[in-house]
Amino acid sequence: MIYVLVGIAGALGAILRYVIGISLFTESSFPYATLLINLIGSFLLAWLTTNLFRRITVPPDVATAIGTGFVGSFTTFSTLSIETVELFQDGDFLFGFLYVLISFIGGLAMSRIGFRVNKEVKQS
Repeated sequence: MIYVLVGIAGALGAILRYVIGISLFTESSFPYATLLINLIGSFLLAWLTTNLFRRITVPPDVATAIGTGFVGSFTTFSTLSIETVELFQDGDFLFGFLYVLISFIGGLAMSRIGFRVNKEVKQS
């Protein structure tokens, strides 16, 4: 049953990612949509695993489906990699390096914020 749940959640995450990707920043040569999606996903996974799943009773299979399936397919390292290579191939070295830097540092920062939001909620 876990495979079905992960598959369904994964499909929903992938669809949401696709819709955001084609809806936002379509005219830009910089991959803003993927950056935004990955930053949101970094926050969301940290917040869910440290906050929501501990405050409410979520069966382990559902937590896995949401974390691995939904958030895992919503975010993507492979798209980040391809878009970075494309920026470099187009000669946009500054944008390529900025994209990687912002993705990495921003992802860590958003995860940290997700953990911190959990801590603040617990203290209130």
